[in-house]
Amino acid sequence: MTKILVYTKLEDTPQKQLVNGLADSTTIEFAVNLREEKVLQALSEATIVIGNAPVNHWNNPHNHVKFWQLDSAGFDQYKNLDLNFPIANMGDYYARNCAETIVTGLFSFYRGISDLVRLQKDKHWVGSKIRKQLQSIAGKKVVILGAGAIALYAREMLTAFGCEVILTARKNPEAEIHDKAELLKILPDTDAVINTLPGSAEKYVDSNFIEAMKNGSVYANVGRGNTTDEESLINALESGKLAGAILDVTEVEPLPVESKLWEMNQVILTQHSGGGDENEVSGKVNHFIKNVNKFLKAEQPDSLIDLNRGY
Repeated sequence: MTKILVYTKLEDTPQKQLVNGLADSTTIEFAVNLREEKVLQALSEATIVIGNAPVNHWNNPHNHVKFWQLDSAGFDQYKNLDLNFPIANMGDYYARNCAETIVTGLFSFYRGISDLVRLQKDKHWVGSKIRKQLQSIAGKKVVILGAGAIALYAREMLTAFGCEVILTARKNPEAEIHDKAELLKILPDTDAVINTLPGSAEKYVDSNFIEAMKNGSVYANVGRGNTTDEESLINALESGKLAGAILDVTEVEPLPVESKLWEMNQVILTQHSGGGDENEVSGKVNHFIKNVNKFLKAEQPDSLIDLNRGY
């Protein structure tokens, strides 16, 4: 009998969905229903772990674990763990929603939607005066950092609206640029940069990167907050070097109330909601079911990752 420990907090209905979707040869325990000491005992007996287990739960050897399915796309908190069994994340599950969020953010910025929402809240009619501030996204030159699923979906959407899109990545053949020095050379002619990078790209968008960007360009991040030097970004927004930013992620989350980003009208904050939708929990459980059943059938699970490499 294969023992499965589920860390993901699921209510009764998705718990039943998971139980019904897995093979009868499994027994499932939900950490949310157990005391701490019982969770650790269950972990020591589990063959499969589902969900984002606390880092400290991996401090002691767990000789029975053969497969770990995370419930997130990101996994920066686990980069120092040395585990010798296959681990999978949510892979492309959130990718299209993330792309829709960040592209919508760009549309909102260029078409002044965020400003118009504030004006509506204040019951302040400006009418034709705002028209001079509005831009079309058609014809914009957009660089996307990364060439994974989010980047590919974003390119598809932006290209359909007439943007020129360039992908950058170290090795991915989907990208046109594979060298940061080459990337820095084209930034002065780029209208918008979309960051989809993983957490392993610590401070990739640093002060030098931002300084190389086109005056009045826009920065958008739907990757990981630690990939951006946030202080340099704020300075560039305050000085007018950058016209605006769309941020689904920030260096610290929740964003501290004292952060200047809250008060900047040229910043759109989507609060790390980019991958979500109304069917998120059910869809996530279906992903668990598919991947665990693949493992149980001795098939390779989807979206296997390397904790140390960060992807």
